[in-house]
Amino acid sequence: MASALSDRLSRLVKTMRGQARITEDNVAEMLREVRMALLEADVALPVVRDFIARVKLKALGQDVVGSLTPGQALVGVVHKELARTMGELDANGEPKAGPSELNLATQPPAVILMAGLQGAGKTTTTAKLAKHLVEKRKKKVLTVSGDVYRPAAIEQLKTVTAQAGAEWFPSQPSDQPVDIALAALDHAKRHYFDVLIVDTAGRLAIDEALMAEIRALHAALKPIETLFVVDAMQGQDAVNTAQAFGAALPLSGIVLTKLDGDSRGGAALSVRSVTGAPIKFAGVSEKIDGLEAFDAERHAGRVLGMGDILALVEEVQKGVDLAQAQKLAEKVKTGGFDLNDYADQLLQMRKMGGLGALMDKLPAQLQAQAGGADMDRAEREMRRMVGIIHSMTALERRKPELIKASRKRRIATGAGVQVQEVNRLLNQFDQMQGMMKKMKGGGLMKMMKRMGGLKGGLPGGFGG
Repeated sequence: MASALSDRLSRLVKTMRGQARITEDNVAEMLREVRMALLEADVALPVVRDFIARVKLKALGQDVVGSLTPGQALVGVVHKELARTMGELDANGEPKAGPSELNLATQPPAVILMAGLQGAGKTTTTAKLAKHLVEKRKKKVLTVSGDVYRPAAIEQLKTVTAQAGAEWFPSQPSDQPVDIALAALDHAKRHYFDVLIVDTAGRLAIDEALMAEIRALHAALKPIETLFVVDAMQGQDAVNTAQAFGAALPLSGIVLTKLDGDSRGGAALSVRSVTGAPIKFAGVSEKIDGLEAFDAERHAGRVLGMGDILALVEEVQKGVDLAQAQKLAEKVKTGGFDLNDYADQLLQMRKMGGLGALMDKLPAQLQAQAGGADMDRAEREMRRMVGIIHSMTALERRKPELIKASRKRRIATGAGVQVQEVNRLLNQFDQMQGMMKKMKGGGLMKMMKRMGGLKGGLPGGFGG
């Protein structure tokens, strides 16, 4: 959805340049483009109709303020309505600023019930949410599995909960889900847990037995949050599932999983609309920390090709080891930058989700300026380079000048690559060292100006 809607709207902004006012005609033209982009993104037809009607009502007759063109003003209206469609609203019906948060204002433990179909990612999301609460809100979290039907579901939750830094309550496939949940709640009360997250059973399709079971769990636990977990890549199926769960349970929020793999993005608009529950979290990678509190305004910006620079900054702050960065700065000053440091920089990039994840958060214009680099190929190249460096001895990493023909052959064999790839790595490292020397000598601004003129590739030879 992001690229389609962004492309259509950017074309429209150009064609409407010079017009002084938003009129019935230019609104109709823009709404045709928006309607087509939304339908192509697999947004449900009733949601598209409602969205278009709201944009038309807000846009018609609106004066163009300051230096804005009518096209830019219309994009502003679309941005605001996208945020309204996906996120929480305040008392005045306006989109709430900032990311959504869970309501934990109750006598501890606050119970969170996870609902959704099998395969939507409930168990993994339960652990990701536990990690979020432990790290971001400093809560003592207990998880429990009420999935007594799926083989290994209980053990899976045990494993991922340990990775999240939370605690897990044991259960048996022979137990009843309501009994398991009540035993976990009693344990959470007696051991002073702040939050209990209950992972429930899914089915491959909606059935009455599933709905009856989850209604019974809800009645017994009286959760403060009931979160519906849905696969963003399901498109129209996600809408049908959301309607069924919304009718069975008083949903308080939605977690969209696999949002990073969803090229169309229609589920984000449709599911919020049919359930009436705001999107509270989005799964953005398979890693245990790959869960973001959903910020509707920022996501609307990404959809419209404006990027998400705030998320990029947060990703960098989260992924960068400040002590290590300071140590590297000292090495640059003394000219001691070696292959160990080069490998560390590559690994830092991977910790931040890789080049592709960082590029996705840039505005569309900047993404285009990257020269259409093949991010998958660049990621593979990064992994290969780290593998080559790890095949070297400690002395070779500190003193790359020692690496001659026989050493290159041994390193290539150890890394499972050709000698030419070892040569390419050493050449790129020499270029990086040259850049470091320029920085050391105060030539940073000149270097940045030269880099600003580069086209068709990324620094370090990636994507060229």
